[in-house]
This record gives sequence, C-alpha cells and structure tokens, in this order.
Amino acid sequence: MRLPRTLPRSLAGQLFAMQVVLIAAVVAGCAVFAYASGSAQAEETAARQVRVAALAVADSPSVREAIRTEDPSAVLQPYAERVREDTGIAFVTIMDTERVRWTHPDTAQIGDTFLGNTAKALRGQTFTETYTGTLGPSIRVVTPIRDDGRIVGLVSAGITVDRVSSQVREQLGALALAAGGALALGGIGTYVVNARLRRHTHGMNAAELSRLHDYHQATLHAVREGLLMLDGRRRIALINDAGRELLGLGPDAEAVGRTVDELALPAPLTGALLASEARVDELHLTADRVVVVNTRPVVGGERRGTVVTLRDHTELQALTGELDSERGFTQALRSQAHEAANRLHTVVSLIELGRVEEAVDFATAELELAQVLTDRVVGAVEEPVLAALLLGKAAQANERGVELVLAEDSLIDDGALPDSLAQRDLVTILGNLIDNAVEAASEGPDGTEAGAGDGSGAVPAPRAAGGPAGRARVTVTALADERELLLRVADTGAGIGPEAADEVFRRGWSTHGAGRGLGLALVRQAAYRNGGTVELDAGPGGGARFTVRLPLGDRTAAGVRAKEVTA
Repeated sequence: MRLPRTLPRSLAGQLFAMQVVLIAAVVAGCAVFAYASGSAQAEETAARQVRVAALAVADSPSVREAIRTEDPSAVLQPYAERVREDTGIAFVTIMDTERVRWTHPDTAQIGDTFLGNTAKALRGQTFTETYTGTLGPSIRVVTPIRDDGRIVGLVSAGITVDRVSSQVREQLGALALAAGGALALGGIGTYVVNARLRRHTHGMNAAELSRLHDYHQATLHAVREGLLMLDGRRRIALINDAGRELLGLGPDAEAVGRTVDELALPAPLTGALLASEARVDELHLTADRVVVVNTRPVVGGERRGTVVTLRDHTELQALTGELDSERGFTQALRSQAHEAANRLHTVVSLIELGRVEEAVDFATAELELAQVLTDRVVGAVEEPVLAALLLGKAAQANERGVELVLAEDSLIDDGALPDSLAQRDLVTILGNLIDNAVEAASEGPDGTEAGAGDGSGAVPAPRAAGGPAGRARVTVTALADERELLLRVADTGAGIGPEAADEVFRRGWSTHGAGRGLGLALVRQAAYRNGGTVELDAGPGGGARFTVRLPLGDRTAAGVRAKEVTA
C-alpha cells in the first residue's frame, strides 16, 4: 500500500543527506584535529631538534678550545655552519657571555649583539623560546658553554617558524588528500546502503512509514479473518486477534516466536501450516471450531516463510447441516404427502364400493400406526428440539427402509437440560450419529443396499432393540439424569473394525469416498466443546454403537478436555 506523499524526500534520501553531513563533519573534525595535533607535533619536533643541536655544540671540546683562542670566530664560524647544514636548522649562534656573536649564518652579523634572552642561560639553565631575530620569528634554544665549571659562552640554535609552517603545510596537503578520499569513500558507501534501503522502503519517507505501520496495526486488529505469518523456520512472525481466536490461543498467550509444533494444534492442521506447497480452502477442525485454511509460501530466491489465512466455518457448517436436515425433512414430508394421498384414495374407493366398514378399519389402522412413535417420542423426550429431530429422522429413515427405534429406557424430562448446553450442539451430535447409522443400516450387514421401505409410508411403531430380524434398524437411547446426558445410537449395519476406532473421528475419514467424513468429526468436536466424551463399540445388532456422554453439572473442568481433540 503506497500512501500519499507528504514530505518531499524519502526516508532513504533523508538518511543519505544526514549521513553525508555526518561523515563530512567527522572527516572535517578529524582533519582539524590532525592539523592542530600536527602543528603542535611539528613545533615540538623542531624544538627537540634545535635543543639537541645546541647541546651538542655546547658540549663539544673543540668549541671550548676555540673560545680560549684570540679569534674564536675563525674556528667557530666554519664549525657552526657545518652543524647547521648537517642538522637542517636555520642558525647556530655561538656568543660570549656579553651576547657578542662569534658565529652567524649572515657573516655581517658576527660581532653584533645577539637578539634574544640569555638570562636563564647565564644562570646555567637551558631553555626554549620563540623570538623574532634577524632571520624572523624562530623557535630557539639557548644553553651555556661550560669550561671547568665556569660559563665561558652561550650557544643558541633555532629554526624559523616559516620552515615549521612549511612542514605543517606539506602534512596538511597529505591530510587533505586522505580526508577527501575518506569523504568520497564514505559517500559512495552511504549511497550504496541508502539505495538498498530505498528499495526496501519503496521510496517512502518517515511519515509515510509511520502511517503505514499505524494502518497495518489497525488492519490486523480490525479484520475478522485470521492472519498468520510464519518465517522460514516455521516460527510465528505475526498473528492477529482473529487468528489467536480461531486457533484457540488466548489473547495473553505468547505466540510470536514459537514454532507451529509448539501450538498443540490438531495434526492435520499442523501439517497444513507446515506444508511447503500452497493449500486452498481446506477444512480443518480445532478444539471447538471448523476453519477454512489457505496458505501461500513466500518465495524470493529462497523460502522466506508462509502466509496463512483462516476463516471461521463453524456457523456455516452448522447451518449447512441444518439445511441438509431441513431438505431431508422436506423430502420426507413430500413422500408422506404422496403416501397419504394414496391412502385417502383407497379410503374413498372403498366407500364408493360400498365397503364402508373396511374403509373405516383401514383408516383407523393407519392412524394408530402413525401415532404410536409420535406418542412414544413425545412421552419419553420432553426436550422439544430432540423430540422434533427424532420424529423427522424417523420419517427420513423410513424412506430408506430403516426402522428408527427409541429405546425403552429413554427419558428426558422437561427442563432437565441446562441453557448452557447449546441446542445446536445437540442437533449436531444426535443428527449426525443418526444419519451415519441410517446410512450404515440401509446397506445391511454385508454392505449391500437394503429395501426401500414397506411402501406404506407410515412411521414404524416402536419395537425393542432386538425386534424381528431382517429389518434394518437404528436404535436411539436418550437419557438424562442429574449428572449427565447420555445419547446412544446403534445400527444393524456392517460395523466398524477395531483398527478404525480412532480414525472414524478424523476429518475426511469415510467409507463412501472423497468429500465425506466430516459428520463424526463434528460430533466429537461438539461433545468435547461441552466437556463430554464419545465412545465407539459394537452394538447388540452387530453394527456400530456410538455413545456420547455430556456432563450436566459443572462442565468447567471437563471442558479442558476440549483442547485434546485431534482431527
């Protein structure tokens, strides 16, 4: 998302300008420091050089011998010039204690008075000073010449300030060249770094990046679709509020930085999140939700991570199940209406034939047959939702040639079920179990399709679970006491082998091909969501028997088991 530009310069450009100014300031500061340090060092070097020369001349025996002669200048002048030329200093002046020169680079100055301070030297000290003499400003050292402990003369050696400045200027040129190179190299490096930064920030400035971050955070919290971003090591780099909710992670749980394996998600969902290929609109179950998962790897020369979106499919799946039930009810009612019309025509025809007594007997028998199961269900199950579901499923089962039987020990009093037990979960559990049982019973013990019913269209009367053989049957037990609600569904189908006892609850498991196998997974999810359990064993009729137990007391502790569901 590119936001409207509010500042003329991008963040990379601003940083480039700031870095160039900073590098220039640092280089200039270093250059000034180096110049000041070099100047001081040059002066110190010059002072040390002339001091060594002066002390060497003052300690020379030939100088003391020359001073004892009648004409000291004749010997000392050539000697002083050789020392001056050899050391590269500006002058070497040898004088008497009255400051009269015996030597000087300018021979015209020999015999004149030395220009400078000599008091300290006459007291036996060696000192350094900057003084303006006949050769201009100079750094000079004055030291006494001793002969048998007496001061018999003075030596002054010096170097002009111009020569020191010239040396500093030469150093400054090299320094300026090095500073320029450092500035150019720093500028090039800064440009390369900022060009890369400009590519990564897409030319946005600081205000735009700040606004983008604010929009990003607001969007993450506002969108109701779960968003999960994984890095290349399958660790969570980002997750929004909806993603936490859909995956069952608490709002305070530390998720960022954890790997997907550490989230304790169902194995199929974990596999989908860790998959290297894209996943499109896959249905997966968590502890209490049905989610649609889409994944897309982030690839840029190497695997960088995965973007995952999660959509809540729980309500839609429940509504789809209810819609399927309603559609089945409608088909059953249509068939019942057709059969009722046939019966009515039969009654009318018997009356027209003058066989009124037989018409009355036929109609009475049909009414009694249809009312038996209704009275039995309504009398035993006073929970209206379950009663209506059982009656509707009985009609559907009859259309498939299956007899739906309500066990004799079934009993649910009115008000026995708490409001906290969602009616939709009851419909999900019992409706899916009956649908699967009817389908299994209709195929018979050998897996072949049973008959399509007796053709009467009447709802079959209740029989004991062990009724007459040969008729496909589904037996339902619904029993509630103070502690729990028991829902049990048994069929006379082929049954389920022990090796598949755990697999039947996995999403996608089915004996009827792809696209099926969600019903039992939803049953276990709904049961676990309410703190209950689901068990599978063999029924008395040889088929499968599913038993669901839902606690009706304190379900808080039992509800913890909902997190253990795997699909």
